[in-house]
Amino acid sequence: MQTSKTFTIHFWLSMAKAKDDFAPIYARITVDGKRAEISLKRSTSVTYWDTRSKRSTLRTSDGKALNVYLDQVYSDLLACHKQLLGESKYVTAQAIKARYLGEDEQHKTLLQLVSYHNKNMVSVLKPGTLKNYFTTERYIKRYLKHKLKTNDVFLKQLSYKFIIDFEQFLRNGKSINRSQPLKNNGVMKHLERLKKMMNLALRLEWIEKDPFVRFSLKFTKHQRAFLSQSELEVLESGQLSNGLTIFDWTLS
Repeated sequence: MQTSKTFTIHFWLSMAKAKDDFAPIYARITVDGKRAEISLKRSTSVTYWDTRSKRSTLRTSDGKALNVYLDQVYSDLLACHKQLLGESKYVTAQAIKARYLGEDEQHKTLLQLVSYHNKNMVSVLKPGTLKNYFTTERYIKRYLKHKLKTNDVFLKQLSYKFIIDFEQFLRNGKSINRSQPLKNNGVMKHLERLKKMMNLALRLEWIEKDPFVRFSLKFTKHQRAFLSQSELEVLESGQLSNGLTIFDWTLS
């Protein structure tokens, strides 16, 4: 069982990087005297920074929005600390930072999963099959970029809604190889590959719940027409309607 540790969160301005009265804001996490710092990608006026409350004193909408953002960061860092404790993980400042930034093992992304799968399947899958997985990867990247307006998502964000929205994107969007939309079985094949990769994520313990659990793959079955006796006889004779033999036709 982990012993009690001191834990603090502190916002501060990097005066070494200050320019024209504006300085970048950092969050400092301290656990048992050891620190980790996170750039919050925000800057504020040094003049209107309260060193006691660690918040902006500006009464403008920008100042209020900044303080709301800092409150959210503070709340998120507390949640990361609580998660690590709940998972019986060894809590350090760096571990909290990694959890917050999504860089620890608990927060793998969808494209990290796809990349891991494709690299590890090189010696397992046939080249043609692996090529199809790379095509599915291209559709996933296109969906993330054009539909979700992002480059990647955490696996923990995937849900049943993500799957059905991706399905509709495949059905209604342009095909990568042709201008017309994918047909039903083509859509199902891409979803089937994504489902297999999610099963891999489950085995790796990168996710706790399969987003496909309530989703059913529905392939369209095609009836193959049988040749008539007369058609079989034509094939056996090797004679086509234009007088050419099948052998001649294959050479033409």
